[in-house]
Amino acid sequence: MDTLSFKSSSLRRAAGLVLATLLAAPLATPLWAQDIGDTRVLKGKNVTESNLLDALTPPPEPVVTRSLKVSRDGAGVSAPERKASASLLITFLTNSSELTESAKQQLDVVAGALKNDRLADYSFNVEGHADPRGNPDANMLLSQHRAESVRDYLVTTHNIAADRLKAEGKGDHDLLNRAVPAAPENRRVTIVTNTK
Repeated sequence: MDTLSFKSSSLRRAAGLVLATLLAAPLATPLWAQDIGDTRVLKGKNVTESNLLDALTPPPEPVVTRSLKVSRDGAGVSAPERKASASLLITFLTNSSELTESAKQQLDVVAGALKNDRLADYSFNVEGHADPRGNPDANMLLSQHRAESVRDYLVTTHNIAADRLKAEGKGDHDLLNRAVPAAPENRRVTIVTNTK
């Protein structure tokens, strides 16, 4: 076998292995989202009705069967599943709960998703967040006002039933960007689907 055909076949085998590895590895995060910890974050142009439906639709209920599974020292125990949720980088100016025009545009898309038949039977928690600058009690109140601003906009502008949306302030406890506490993504809104 000459050197050229040996290199050529080696390259084909190597490329095949790389391709097989990539195809076998599951995509942990869709290209339209970024997972930070347990939170799926939708940004800018990626806040689409389709992406929101995918993020907010709970997975199907698992089929429950009777069985006995023996494991040693907790081996094989799986972590609880993450709730269907989407953190939207609907950010706020420092010390403000007023919706910006870009925030309203993103919420218009959220309203379309909430009106979709796939989500019609669900209610949602609208969670407001604050960055850790300032007093923790003031940040808790500010995050509550942010959640209420989003809820009120969806209810009054888009006629989403008020009983489907519960506003909840989370204060400054769930930072997405711990390296930069004042980062805009720490002043955000998360929408969590309530399952029955």
